[in-house]
Amino acid sequence: MRQRAPIAILLAALGLTLLALGGLVVARGAEPGGIEEAWMLLFGAPDLGPVDFEHLRRSGADGLACPPDICPGAHADIVPPTLPIAGARLREIVRRVAQGEPDTVLVFSDRWGEQDRYVARSRIMRFPDTVTVEIVGRGEGASTLALYSRSQIGAGLFSDNRARLARWLDGVKDAAR
Repeated sequence: MRQRAPIAILLAALGLTLLALGGLVVARGAEPGGIEEAWMLLFGAPDLGPVDFEHLRRSGADGLACPPDICPGAHADIVPPTLPIAGARLREIVRRVAQGEPDTVLVFSDRWGEQDRYVARSRIMRFPDTVTVEIVGRGEGASTLALYSRSQIGAGLFSDNRARLARWLDGVKDAAR
């Protein structure tokens, strides 16, 4: 019985040390040695890459806003409207709306195409979600967009993919007026 007490004390000290180190990593956030770096070491780059909307197969905890003709193989959570603005202006509006969101950065902009990717991070644990945006022309002076938000970590446990897309679309519609 007496030998178990030192082991219990040692395990408790080890547990508290690990908890303190974990708290330090989370507190450092985006700084070198912070939680973002830890996630990258464990799960890879936070940008999950491009999306082929025409052949999209959804994951369980994602969010999709897409016209049916652009995403024929995937059921969208939201169908975005066609807006009476040119695609280049819509792309700039989306960029302003996205970058107005906390902890959201543009990580890729297709120079010759119409697709951009953003990484949006959760507030405390800084879990990364990749948001892909594609602008789709609908004739002269009209365009719409497809948005797909997916989580790299947590499979939606701490993500608000669908709510994020609804916020972005509301912001885009307001700015397009």
